[in-house]
Amino acid sequence: MDSTMQDFPLTIAAIMRHGCGVHGARTVTTATGDGFRRITHRELGQQAARLANALRRLGVTGDQRVATFMWNNAEHLAAYLAVPSMGAVLHTLNIRLFPEQIAYVANEAEDRVVLVDGSLVKLLAPVLGELETVQTVIVVGEGEQAGPLRESGKTVLSYAELIDAESPDFAWPEVDERSAAAMCYTSGTTGNPKGVVYSHRSSFLHAMAACTTNGIGVGAIDSVLPVVPMFHANAWGLPYAALLAGADLVLPDRHLDARSLIGMVEKLRPTVAGAVPTIWNDVLHRLEDDPEHDMSSLRLVVCGGSAVPVSLMRTFEEKHGVQIRQLWGMTETSPMATMAWPPPGTPDDQHWAFRATQGQPVGGVEMRIVDDDGAVLPSDGEAVGEVEVRGPWITGSYYLGRDESKFDSGWLRTGDVGRIDDRGFVTLTDRAKDVIKSGGEWISSVELENCLIGHPQVLEAAVVGVPDERWQERPLAVVVAKHSSVSAEDLRKFLADKVARWWLPERWTFVDEIPRTSVGKYDKKAIRARYAEHGYWVVEARD
Repeated sequence: MDSTMQDFPLTIAAIMRHGCGVHGARTVTTATGDGFRRITHRELGQQAARLANALRRLGVTGDQRVATFMWNNAEHLAAYLAVPSMGAVLHTLNIRLFPEQIAYVANEAEDRVVLVDGSLVKLLAPVLGELETVQTVIVVGEGEQAGPLRESGKTVLSYAELIDAESPDFAWPEVDERSAAAMCYTSGTTGNPKGVVYSHRSSFLHAMAACTTNGIGVGAIDSVLPVVPMFHANAWGLPYAALLAGADLVLPDRHLDARSLIGMVEKLRPTVAGAVPTIWNDVLHRLEDDPEHDMSSLRLVVCGGSAVPVSLMRTFEEKHGVQIRQLWGMTETSPMATMAWPPPGTPDDQHWAFRATQGQPVGGVEMRIVDDDGAVLPSDGEAVGEVEVRGPWITGSYYLGRDESKFDSGWLRTGDVGRIDDRGFVTLTDRAKDVIKSGGEWISSVELENCLIGHPQVLEAAVVGVPDERWQERPLAVVVAKHSSVSAEDLRKFLADKVARWWLPERWTFVDEIPRTSVGKYDKKAIRARYAEHGYWVVEARD
């Protein structure tokens, strides 16, 4: 028996029509450093139409890729709407990737056009010549210095001039809800980054889930501040959720320091925000220096990217009246998969134990744990295994079929190890691979080790993540040197042109041998334990 329901497509264009039509009077406010600029949702929709017309005139047809290299601002949001709604695919380039990785992902995605923020021109220019398929660069922002970009031989245009010449109306095509809407690349935990392609349907359903009270609960009464970058899994879906709900948006642009963020909260009074723990740690330290600031407009802060310390959540809640909830997800999960909040009736003495977990799956997401042989383990809160996940906004493969080993009969293998209790609460205990997550960004221990071993005075090197007050985790390099003359400063300089600057370890220890497992691998668990017991003489080296 067939249903009688309409087959209404769940698309980004549907979000745009609703958010910019029904809720057209709501606003998008972008920080400028010395103030704010504001447009309505209706004007945002018109800007998206102008951009779509301009891109079409530049030859963007079908599902060609349009990349962004931008901060969180209204122009980036217009691209979020225009590119998918015109049938093309939005590719948000991570500005924090190492240049070789930026070139790799842009070339694999076959980006045709790149929108770059004027303040990021100097970051893009050195690698632009290596972006083989890019034909046109559109520079966004006042005072843009496009000179370095033109040296690449690409066509360079001004965003303002481009859209000013276009109509605020566009004939949006009918788009298949299962077709690609946007793509993000993983941070490259091992090897090259891998592409995740979101569909219109998955993005729409993820936005709906974010609007539920078991998700983030975004509604028309809210004002949403996505501090998490728009190049990170579509800013955790917050922009689309806000438009679908008819909420105001506050976009911080490049102004991500604690002082600026506190000022935004005090002046613009957002009610919902999202960012990694590092950001809220910095905000908390600033508030400790000047506790008179008023953060009370925030009813909810969603926090993820790395484990959220209970002390951070308690201090914000008890001293500043701001509730921080931990969520868990990854680029592959769009990213919201779980949300941590105690079940009804939880005794007070168990409240924070639930808050410390990664939480329960959001409706629509299913999770399980498996052992090394792939056998499903019980959700009894005791068994420990690799976490697998599936659902309508969970990727079923990587772009071009990369790394098929990450997928198990319709489940995504997350690479995280943990346990699940009988109520679905997930607690992560370790990582299947020894990668380091610093301030919400991945650092590959293997890549650092391989680079270090390339130094002529290094015999062996192991890198592990160790706790850090500000960044949650930072790399510790354990080195067996051939000669005692090599120093931590020497090795940092050696790494400087080989890895991203923020990957460089500050903590170093020089040892006679590195502990190994029975099969000859570095025993990183033993290294971390010895560090925790102050068993290493650690040298700190910084710029």
